[in-house]
Amino acid sequence: MDLYCCEIAENENTAYDDPTLLQDRVLRVLLKTEDRYVLPYSATLSKQKEVTVEMRKIVAEWMMEVCEEQKCQDEVFSLAMNYMDRFLMCCSIMKNQLQLLGTACMLIASKLRESRPLAGETLVYYTDHSVTKQQLSSWELLVLSKLKWDIASVTPHDFLRHLLNRLPMEDNWMIRPEMVLNHAKTLITLCAREFTFSRYHPSIIACASITSALCGVGWVGKSGRTLQDLLQRLTEITNIEKDYVEECFNQIDKMIRDSTCDQATQSSEVNPCDNIRPGEFTPPPGKNQEHEAALTPTDVHDVHF
Repeated sequence: MDLYCCEIAENENTAYDDPTLLQDRVLRVLLKTEDRYVLPYSATLSKQKEVTVEMRKIVAEWMMEVCEEQKCQDEVFSLAMNYMDRFLMCCSIMKNQLQLLGTACMLIASKLRESRPLAGETLVYYTDHSVTKQQLSSWELLVLSKLKWDIASVTPHDFLRHLLNRLPMEDNWMIRPEMVLNHAKTLITLCAREFTFSRYHPSIIACASITSALCGVGWVGKSGRTLQDLLQRLTEITNIEKDYVEECFNQIDKMIRDSTCDQATQSSEVNPCDNIRPGEFTPPPGKNQEHEAALTPTDVHDVHF
C-alpha cells in the first residue's frame, strides 16, 4: 500500500479523513466531553476589575491577525480564546497584562495543535517587545496551572466534518462540502472574537456556522428544503434542541450585519482611531517592518465602540 503525504502548504500538514474517526461513537464522545470547557451561560467578566469585554475583543482581533499571518491551523485561535476566557473567569488581571495573557494562550494552543509551534521569539516580536520571553514563559505556566493542565479543549472545528458528512449535500446542487467547510471555519473564527459566543457549546456554534454557511451559498433554494428542515436535521444528528441552534444562528447573522455596517461607516467617515492616545499597550511597529498586518493593540481602555 502506497504512503501518501498530505502536505498542503509549507506550515500545514493534514491527514486524509479517516472514516473510523467519523463514526457516531466519536461524535458522542465529543458531545459528552465539550461540557467541561464551556463557560456558564450567565458568565460575565465580573471577576475582572479592569478588563472589559471591549478590551478582550481588541486583543482577540490582534491574536487573530497573528494566527492568520503565521498560517496557524484553524483550531489554534479558537483554542487560544477558550484558554483566555476560562482564565479570565478564575483569575483577575490588570488591563496591561491582557496582551501578555493572549500571547501565552496562543503559545500553548500552537503547541497542542501545530506540527511546528509558534516560537516564543516570534510572539515577542508581534507584541513589539512589550513583553519578554521570560514573562511569556512564566505566564505560560500560570495559565496552565489555573486551567489545571486541562487544555485538550473541544472546539467547534472538531464537529465540522462529523456534521457535514451526515448532511444531504448531493453533487447536483453544485454545492461542494469543502466550500461550505471553509465558510463555516471563517464564521467560527469570527465567533471566537466575541465574548457572547464563549457561552455556547462548541457543537452549537458548529451547527449554527454550518447553517449560516449553507444559507449563504444558497442551499435552501437549490435543495428545495427549508431552514427549519436543516435545523431539524442537525437536531437529529446531535440531539441538541433546535431552539439553541437557531438562537446561535441568529446571533451569527446579527454579528455579520453589524460588522458590515461598521465597515461601511468607517469607509465613509474619518478614522475614529486617529485621536486615540497611546496607553498601556505599546504602539504598533512601523509599516516598513515585515509583519505589519498584525499590529499591537492600542490602549484598549481608550477605544470607544
